Amino acid sequence: MTGLFVTFEGGDGVGKSTQAALLQEWLQGRGREVVRTREPGGTDVGERIRDIVLHYRGHVDPRAEALLYAADRAHHVATIVRPALARDAVVIQDRYLDSSVAYQGVGRVLDADEVRGLSLWATGGLLPDVTVLLDLDEASARHRLEADDKPFDRLEAEKADFHARVRAAFLALASAEPGRFLVVDAAQPIDEIAAQVRTRVAERLT
Repeated sequence: MTGLFVTFEGGDGVGKSTQAALLQEWLQGRGREVVRTREPGGTDVGERIRDIVLHYRGHVDPRAEALLYAADRAHHVATIVRPALARDAVVIQDRYLDSSVAYQGVGRVLDADEVRGLSLWATGGLLPDVTVLLDLDEASARHRLEADDKPFDRLEAEKADFHARVRAAFLALASAEPGRFLVVDAAQPIDEIAAQVRTRVAERLT
């Protein structure tokens, strides 16, 4: 594969979609083909799974939830991500396997290593070239979500201790793989965050 795979991670409300859009605009201005996508979702199959994992109001067993995310990821990588990388496109993706480790592995108190292994099996071992972790304390992130005045999905609606575990998990993942992760303070102005992201991505462009 000759393209570049960039993922955005972090808790809900940290600004992943905004920064993904700004990076897409910058890359397209440089003449690169960009495929922007998200998980869960990104495909017809994925959108059906997304509706279950984020909007189903009944109980979903944590292991079943982890398997649903892995199923979405397997189909998404096979049909969207790998073909785009093979034609030298830059894939910008909102969430990937690190979210499963943080949310299902640590947030749901499953075995984080098993959740990671499940995703690696589902994707044939594909890891991003760059993972941007937008870090923000959970209270500030919750305030942003509430300001949007939209109904919370199943994960957004979890209690503060859940989101604290998720944030700690993301930071631990970044500490373990500093070569892949760029950790950015999401409380900074949007333009400053975008500049830091562009600098890291530019280092990896050929």
